[in-house]
Amino acid sequence: MGGKTLTRADLAEAVFRKIGLSRTESAHLVEMVLEEVCSTIAKGESVKISSFGSFLVRSKNERVGRNPKTGEEVPISPRKVAVFKPSNVLKERILAAHEGRPVADNDDSEMELEDLRAAE
Repeated sequence: MGGKTLTRADLAEAVFRKIGLSRTESAHLVEMVLEEVCSTIAKGESVKISSFGSFLVRSKNERVGRNPKTGEEVPISPRKVAVFKPSNVLKERILAAHEGRPVADNDDSEMELEDLRAAE
C-alpha cells in the first residue's frame, strides 16, 4: 500500500489545471469545500457526495476494552465517531482498478468542466 497520498495542495493544483482559476483561488476553493464538510460533520449531520460516498456520524456505546500490554480491562466511554461509507460507484472503480480492467465511465465530469469554462 505504499502509494502516493493525495493532499490539499494536490487538490488545489488539480482545480488550478482543470478549471483555470488562479492557484490562490483554487486553494481557497478547496479549503472552503473541506471546511463546509468538516463543520457539517462536527454538527453531527451527514455529508453525501454523489458517486463518491457519505460521511456519517455514528454513536458508539460504552464498552469494556482491554489494555493489550497488561491485559487489564478498561472501560471505554461512549463517543461519537466519523465514518466514511463509499458509494457503489466508488467501490466499482476501486475494484476495476485493482483487477486492471476498464471502468464503465458514465461520469461526464470532463463535459461539466467544459461547460463551466464556457459559462465564465
